[in-house]
Amino acid sequence: MKIGICGTGRMGAAMALRLLAVGHEVTVWNRDAAKTAPLVEAGATRAETPAALASSCEAIITMLLNAAALDAVYKGADGVLSGAVKGKLFIDMSTVLPSTSEDIGRAVAAAGASYVECPVGGTVGPAKNGQLLGLAGGSDADIARAKPILDQLCRRLEHVGPVGAGAKLKLAVNLPLLVYWQALGEALALTAPLGLPPERLLDILADTTGAPNAIKMRGPDVAKLLGGQATGAPAFEVVAARKDLATMVAFGETLGAELPVTAAALACYDEAIEAGLAAKDPINLPVYWARRGSKRG
Repeated sequence: MKIGICGTGRMGAAMALRLLAVGHEVTVWNRDAAKTAPLVEAGATRAETPAALASSCEAIITMLLNAAALDAVYKGADGVLSGAVKGKLFIDMSTVLPSTSEDIGRAVAAAGASYVECPVGGTVGPAKNGQLLGLAGGSDADIARAKPILDQLCRRLEHVGPVGAGAKLKLAVNLPLLVYWQALGEALALTAPLGLPPERLLDILADTTGAPNAIKMRGPDVAKLLGGQATGAPAFEVVAARKDLATMVAFGETLGAELPVTAAALACYDEAIEAGLAAKDPINLPVYWARRGSKRG
């Protein structure tokens, strides 16, 4: 199948590699064309514009940072909807407000095309291996049409309601994890007087009832960071996590729901970004907070 991907950051690129690996013809576009070079080397075709990508593909996947990027890619002068796209399938996998997904869905429907939102749980490794958690919103017919593609990207695909429902659940899914990295940092600050080796400390924390899967999988990397060692390229970035937290708070406000813990975590992420962690993996946040606490103690 001819599939296009607009947005080849870490996750978009990983999904492109997955789709190439299972035999699809993949066309890619990114605002920074240099980010498509490794994918072209792997067998993808680079499009000059989102419009050119949409015209050459049967299905178009978008994986973009925020509402502004989505608006530009879908509705811009050279956007994916600027040409003849009647009958094509659009799948957006970005993490945005439900209202943003609903707005894009209306624009796609007006162009005579099908639209599914499917934000995902997971990072680069699961994306490359087709092991993401897909949270899909859309009509039964559109979901059925998108399912063969999404099943190749996801270990589990859940159709949770109409367009907008996937975005709502994705924000709920991400919230505990992003808050946890801050909570872990505060816990580490309390352990400073113990002087335990980082590996032992993280192993103990991971073997408790309060430990999520994240620390069981990433605990060794957190220990390395605490010990001054490098851990490789980030799977996600603090600045993107901060965007998700801000989106959660904004969505909560539309529901009249107070999210005091999330709002506090957002302020802590803001401080970490000001300290230079914007492009770092969120596992750097607890390390930063632990050191910040010990310096002030």
